[in-house]
Order: sequence, then C-alpha cells, then structure tokens
Amino acid sequence: MISHANIFALLRSGIIMTEPYVCTPIGMVVSSFKERSPAPFQDRNTELISKIIIDPKYIPGLEGLSAGEEIFVLCWFDRSDRSVLRVHPRGDSKNPLTGVFNTRSPDRPNPVSLTLVTIEEIHENILTVRGLDALDNTPVIDIKPYSTKLHEEKYPCGTQT
Repeated sequence: MISHANIFALLRSGIIMTEPYVCTPIGMVVSSFKERSPAPFQDRNTELISKIIIDPKYIPGLEGLSAGEEIFVLCWFDRSDRSVLRVHPRGDSKNPLTGVFNTRSPDRPNPVSLTLVTIEEIHENILTVRGLDALDNTPVIDIKPYSTKLHEEKYPCGTQT
C-alpha cells in the first residue's frame, strides 16, 4: 500500500498528473428542459424523450447500437457549480449535508453525469432516448453499453451492498 507521504511526493514530482484534462464532446442533448429547476431529478422511471445529436465524425462509433437497448450516457453538466463539495441530498434541506461524492448532485468538481437510458430510435447521427436527465444543449462526452450480465456476475442473487 502506498503511503500518504508517497502520494504527495508523486504529486509534487509531476508523476501524478494534476494538469487539466481535455475532453471533447461527441454530441449534444436536445431536451425540452432549458433550465435546471424543472428538469427531472435523476428519475430512472421518467418517460422523458430526448435526442442526442452525435457529431457526424463519430457515426461509425454507433455501429452495433439498436432501438430497445439500454446504454449509459455520460454528459458534462456544464451549468453546474464546480466549487460545491457538500450538499443536502436531493436538494432537501431536511437531509444532512453530505459530501458530493456520496450523492448524484450535478454540482461537483467534475460534473460528469452517468444516466442509464433506453434507445428508442437511431437515425444516422440522432439517437432518440428515454430517461435522460440532462438539459438542452448539454455536452455528451461518451456512450457505453449496459449489460445486465456484467452486473449479475459482479452481484449474484442481488448481493450488492
């Protein structure tokens, strides 16, 4: 195990990268939600239909995806407050303050969102999806397949804790 002193030494030496990373969006969200206040609140059961417009140069990356599949969509919540480290979960002040890394708050140092959605339709570079909790014009930074098989192998018989 590496000690805290060794970690700080690595940071000072530049071996552990502390410079900003560049992340280029692969597309943008088209949603009826223009502002944060009426947006869905991480509701997996939402019936909200959104579109993801993929940059045409990434069309080959869509090969193999089809309607009816579930995928993870990773977005950059560009309108989030990146200075926030503690929040009241679900925005409810009755809940005790909690570190953002223990919540799904959009306000966090690196506001990457991860949402499991269902593909309703794919037409060229336009994905129509159900369940995306993102505002209009939110940058999409990646799409990943979802597999119940992988989840079930890691957590057999519902053993996830």
